[in-house]
Amino acid sequence: MMKHFYPRSWTALLKLRAPFVVAVQLVLVVSGFAAAEPRPLLSPIFGDHMVLQRGKPNTFWGWAKPGEKIHVAIADKSGDAVAAADGRWQTRVNPPASGTTCVVTVDGPQHLELRDVLVGDVWLCGGQSNMELGLPAAKDGAAEVAAADRPTIRLFRVGSRSAYAPVEFPRGSWKICTSQTVAEGNGFSAVAYFFARGVQQETGVPIGLIQDCLGGTPVESWMNPATLRTLKDFEAPMAEVERLRSANAPGYGSYLMHWLEEFDLGARGKSWADPALDDSAWKTVLVPGAFEELGLADVPAIVWFRREITLSDPLPAGDATLHLGVVEKMDTAYVNGQWVGASSWVENPRAYRVAASVLKPGRNQIAVRVFKLKSKLGFLTAPEKIRLALADGTEIPLAGEWRGAVSLDARPPHSLPLGYENYPTMPSVLYSGMIAPLAPLAITGALWYQGEANTNRAHQYRTLLPAMIADWRSAFQLGDFPFLIVQLPAFQSRKEKPGGDDWAELREAQAFTARSVPNCGLAVAIDTGEADNIHPKDKKPVGERLAALALAQQYGKKLVSSGPVYRSLEREGNTLRVHFDHLDGGLKIRGDKLEEFSVAGSDHQWHWADAKIEGDTVLVSSGAVPEPQAVRYAWQANPAATLFNAAGLPAAPFRSDDWPGVTDHRPPW
Repeated sequence: MMKHFYPRSWTALLKLRAPFVVAVQLVLVVSGFAAAEPRPLLSPIFGDHMVLQRGKPNTFWGWAKPGEKIHVAIADKSGDAVAAADGRWQTRVNPPASGTTCVVTVDGPQHLELRDVLVGDVWLCGGQSNMELGLPAAKDGAAEVAAADRPTIRLFRVGSRSAYAPVEFPRGSWKICTSQTVAEGNGFSAVAYFFARGVQQETGVPIGLIQDCLGGTPVESWMNPATLRTLKDFEAPMAEVERLRSANAPGYGSYLMHWLEEFDLGARGKSWADPALDDSAWKTVLVPGAFEELGLADVPAIVWFRREITLSDPLPAGDATLHLGVVEKMDTAYVNGQWVGASSWVENPRAYRVAASVLKPGRNQIAVRVFKLKSKLGFLTAPEKIRLALADGTEIPLAGEWRGAVSLDARPPHSLPLGYENYPTMPSVLYSGMIAPLAPLAITGALWYQGEANTNRAHQYRTLLPAMIADWRSAFQLGDFPFLIVQLPAFQSRKEKPGGDDWAELREAQAFTARSVPNCGLAVAIDTGEADNIHPKDKKPVGERLAALALAQQYGKKLVSSGPVYRSLEREGNTLRVHFDHLDGGLKIRGDKLEEFSVAGSDHQWHWADAKIEGDTVLVSSGAVPEPQAVRYAWQANPAATLFNAAGLPAAPFRSDDWPGVTDHRPPW
C-alpha cells in the first residue's frame, strides 16, 4: 500500500479544511501516464499571429539534438544558439520597432517561419475562475463578442495542466482576436479582453494576452515548489507531491483523485460503470437515502449506484442533462459507461450535459459513484430534482429504486486524503504545469485575479501572494515587472452586525501586497460583485480599472487609477476623523447615505457608526462607543460600497486597527 500523510481522524480533517471551491467540471491534461511528447524545435509559446515584447530582448528557446546549431532572425536582428547536452537551446533577439508586423525565422534541423507577428506588449493573465470567465458569459456578452474584431489584440490560452515536476512546453496557439476566437470554448477571459481593449484605446500598442488560469485553485498551486519548502507551511503536502513525482504518478494535482484510484474497488478491472456489469447481487436501495440502508449513515464511504432507464424511439434531437442535485462530498456520473461529469463542490447542484450520441432508444444505464464524508449526508436534494432532462424538455424521474454496492467503508482507522477537491489544488502543481513552461518569455507584466480559494487562510495570503510574485519574476528574469491585482468583489449575504470576516481579511492581504511589493497595483472591485454569484458578470469595470492602473504606472498616462485609500485617523472626543489619499476631486457618496463604517473601543466590540463627509475627511461616531479607538469600512464579504472619489472609483475597504483577525491562526492548508 502506498504511504500517505493523513490527519489522525477524518472528523479532525473536516474541521481543518473548508476551502471555497469554484470549478466543477474540468478536463485536464495530466502527466505521468503517457509517453514523453516529442520536443519541438521551437517552444509552442511562439507561433504565427503572436506578439513579441517590444523594447527588450526576446528570449527564444526549443529543443534539438545536442550540439546542433540554431539561428533565429527577425528582420536585420538575429541570435544563435547551440543545443546543450539535454537538447535545450536558447537565444535572445532584439525586436523591431513597436507596431511592426514581421516574420520570425528559425533555422536548424528544420526551417520554421512565424508569420503575422506583431511587436507590442505581452501580458500574462493568471488566477482562478473569475479571470477564466469568458467574454460570452460576461454582462452584455453577446454584444461584446460581436464587437470583438480587434486584429492587433492577440490571444493565447495555456492548456490546463498540473504536474509534479516542471513541464517543458505549454499547449496552445496564438490567435487573432475576432468575434469567433474570443468566443471559442467557454470564451477568452473577459477581464483580460477588457483590459487589453482599454490599454490599446489609449496607446495604440498591439497587445498579446496569455490566459494562464484555472478555476477553484489556491495561490500555493501557482508557486515554485522550492519557495513553498522554505515557507514550512506545506511540508506534508509537498512531501506528497514529491512522493507522486518519484512514482511518476499521473498529474491529477488532486489528493482525492489519487486516493480514489488507490481505494475505489469499483474503478479497478471491469469498472462498475460498465453497462454490461452484472449487478444482480447488488442491494436495492432508495435514492436519496441509500447510505442508511447500506449501513453507512455515519461513516465516510465510497458507494456505487446503478439504474437502468428505458427511453422512447425516436429520441428527441439534442443533448440531455443529468440532474443529481447537491451531493456530499464528490460524485462521478456515467451514462452507458461514458463519463459525463464529476464534482466535489457540495454547494453546487450537479447538472451534467449528456451528449446526444451517448443516449440511445431503449435501455440506458446510469451509474453514479459517491464518496460520502459527513455523517448522514450523501444526496442532499429533494427527490423530484434528481432527474434526466431530455432535449425536448421531457423529464425522466430518477429518484427511487437503484442498485447500490459498497466500494469502500472508510471509517477510522482507514486513511483519508489530505484534501477533497477533484481538480488541481495541490501546492506547486500549476506552477510546474502552466507557469514554468512559459518562462523566460519576454512580457510586459502580469494581471492576477485570485483569492476566493484562500479566503479561509487570508492571513497566510499576506505571505503567499508576495512570495508567488517573487517566484514569477524570478522565472521570467525580467526584474520587477508590473503585477496588477484584482481585489475580490462583494459576495455572500450581507451581515447585520459588524465584526471579523475572512473575505475582508483576504482583501486586506491583497492591498498589503500591492502596497508593500514593488511595482504592484490594486484594482478595487468591491462595487462589482453579486451576493449569490461567486462569478459576477460585470467584468468590464474590472478590466478597465486594471487598464487604468497599467496606463498610469506603466504607460505614463495622467489619469485617475485609484479610489480613496485610507491614510490616517484622528480622535476628536467621541468622533473619529478619517483621512484619505487619492481624493481626485473629492469624496463622494454613492447611494442614499454613507454606510459600512463601524467603530470599536478598547473592548474590541464593533458597532455600526454614523458617517458623514467633511471636506476631504469622513467623520465617524456611534452612540454605543463613547471612546472610539478604531474604525473599519466595508469590512465584510458583501459590503455596501458607498464611498467613492469624484472620478467614480470606489474606496478600498480598510481598517485602522491591527487587532487579531479571524484567520490569523487558521491551519496553513
